Order: sequence, then C-alpha cells, then structure tokens
Amino acid sequence: MKAVFFEKGGDIDVLQYGDSPIPEHCGANQVLVRIKAVGINPIDCKLRLAPERFPVSLPVIPGCDGAGIVESLGEQVQNFKLGDEVYFSQPGFNNRQGTYAEYVLVDADLLAIKPQSLSFEQAAAAPLVLITAWEALHDRTSITRGQNVLIHAGAGGVGHVAIQLAKLAGANVITTVSSDEKAKFAKQLGADQVINYKTQDVIAAVLQWTGGVGVDIAFDTVGAAVLQDCFKCVRFYGDVVTILQPAADMDWREARLRNIRFSHELMLTPVILELEEAKRHQGNILQQCTTLFDEKKLMIEIAQSFGLTEAAVAQTFLEQQHPLGKLIITI
Repeated sequence: MKAVFFEKGGDIDVLQYGDSPIPEHCGANQVLVRIKAVGINPIDCKLRLAPERFPVSLPVIPGCDGAGIVESLGEQVQNFKLGDEVYFSQPGFNNRQGTYAEYVLVDADLLAIKPQSLSFEQAAAAPLVLITAWEALHDRTSITRGQNVLIHAGAGGVGHVAIQLAKLAGANVITTVSSDEKAKFAKQLGADQVINYKTQDVIAAVLQWTGGVGVDIAFDTVGAAVLQDCFKCVRFYGDVVTILQPAADMDWREARLRNIRFSHELMLTPVILELEEAKRHQGNILQQCTTLFDEKKLMIEIAQSFGLTEAAVAQTFLEQQHPLGKLIITI
C-alpha cells in the first residue's frame, strides 16, 4: 500500500511517501479499514517533530483521524460487517499504525458508523476534534443548560465543534477569534458573543458580557497566556479545562482564590494507556455525533483538501496558517 512515513523525527522534510506493507491479520477485536480520507491534526506535527515523546517505534506512519470502508474483521468483532462505512480516531501508538495510508487496522471499540449525510472527507475531519470537545464539555465540566461558556479559538478545529456542542447543551457561548471572517463563522455556528482578541481585551469583554461575574466554564485550546487569563474570566467555583500542557511557571493563585476546578483533556489517553472502557466511550461519542450530523444539528468545516503525496504541504499549511476549520487528505 502507499503511505506517508518518517524514519526519524524532525522538520517537514523527514516525511516520505512510498510503499508500506498492508496489515495482513486482524486481531480478535480489530477491523481492517480501507482509508478514503484522513483528518490532519496538530498532534501529527508534534509526533513528527518529537517522536521520542510518544509510544511509537520507527518508522512511523502518522495520523489519528480516518474514514473508510471495512475490509475485514477480527473474530470477536460483532458491531460491524464487511462494507460498512466507518470513521474513527486512533493514534498510531503501542504498535499501532497511523492513518496516512491506504489501509489501517483499527480497534473496533474506537469505530463508529459514518454519518450518511457526510462525505468521507467530512467524516475524516471530525473524530479527534469531536471527541476532544465532547470530553472537555460533558465529561470534564458537566456542561448544563443556561451556563455561560468561554471557548477560545472558536473558528479552529476543536473550537468550532465545541461551540456547536455547547449550544446543543443549551449553554450561552462567548468565543475568541482573530479576524472578521472568523467572527462571522463563529456567529454562524451559534456563538452568542464573539471577541476579536487582536483588537479587544478578552478578560474585560468576558466580564462585561457576564455582568462582572465571569463565565461558568472556560475551555482553553491555545495554552500559555490564554490559559493563564482563563482564571480571571471564570466565576468563583467555576471550571477551566485545557487541551494543552500548562506552563511550568503558571501562576495558580487566582485559580486557588476563586476555588476554580481545573481539568486536563487529552483524548489520546485511552490508547496510550490501553483503557478499554475509555476507548468504548470514545466510540460511543462518535456514534452519538453520527446521529447529530444526520439530524443536521452538527457540522464540520473543511478548510482545504490535499492528496496523500501532499502530506508535507498539508502539515506546513496547518502549522503556518491556523486555518478556519479542518484540513484533510483524500486517498
């Protein structure tokens, strides 16, 4: 099969396109998927830059998100059949393979039937950001109707899905963006208030919107100073959840004073630590989102599409442009 891989970590030029063996044997709980499209995520670039930080062995085929067709099944797989159209997010950790390839073996627990209303390209763009936003809002913070929620980078991959999930939960959403184009997009997604962080004071805007109280939940998808400022945007006894590693010099005094509950969200954990129940939970999240897509209650935005031979171009675009929505590779 054709695949993109790298034999050492480093800059974009370490990515190679060539032949790789097709996985020959399904484990008892695995499914062989013929990939039709791949979603591109920041973790793909991080893995390329520093593979030693992750449980992988060289050469590495990167990629977590994929959508495709079931080609064969392990003997214990009961929920899928040959020819099913599926989507999933599975990092290539612990002797697994990533999705920048024509075929991949996937843990059946991580799979869900692809929404009929979505193309393979749209479906491939969705899993990692859906699971991340869902776990952050529903599992880490238990979002409820009527709450005020701050979502940073609302036009980005995770952010634009988080806005929609928060609105579906009945919350009021304020979000940050960097341009008028992204502000318009966030409004179309349902955001009640949009802050251009390049021209506005985010903390002041949030406090004004909430009558000086602060939001119930702040969801950080940026890190560093943005995460630090979240503590001043959240009400007493509120929630802050981040998908980034806090800085070593993070000042926690404001969070402690306000009794803020702080949570990490890393959707890679179930595969890194081989947590079977958590993997099933992620598959269930995708299945619930399949229904939301097909009921036209949820959408995924694709910024640009690339071919498999253009994987290096795609990763460079992601790192430099911070696009509105998601990037995908079509196989």
